Amino acid sequence: MRDVVARVLVAGCALAGVLLAGPAEAADPAAGEGLFVANCSACHQRNGQGIPQAFPALAGDALVQDDPKRIVAVLLKGRGGMPAFKAQLTDEQIAAVASYVRGAWGNHADPVPAGLVAAARTEAAAPVADRNLQAH
Repeated sequence: MRDVVARVLVAGCALAGVLLAGPAEAADPAAGEGLFVANCSACHQRNGQGIPQAFPALAGDALVQDDPKRIVAVLLKGRGGMPAFKAQLTDEQIAAVASYVRGAWGNHADPVPAGLVAAARTEAAAPVADRNLQAH
């Protein structure tokens, strides 16, 4: 009987945790505008048009509006001459910048939740052997 009561209590606590946590919150794109201006606009310009032959435009860019994991990976690791922001920005800040870029200048992609950034950061930090095992 005690075993049954213990299982019911554990299940109830788990359910309460899920209900209290609620859905994953996406970052507020407006919060990302200031971060974009401070960290990205020198190259990509405030209007998202970039600098031809030097820095790509983000307005209308497929990478920006595609799977959010792609833009998160670029923000964390950098690309080409773009710096990595994994050490400078928190998961919430990277999600905010990505959300802003995905919705600014005529882009129409959903905001990015900070949890997606946290998962990408954890996956990138995992040893290659661990990542290969997770893929199966």
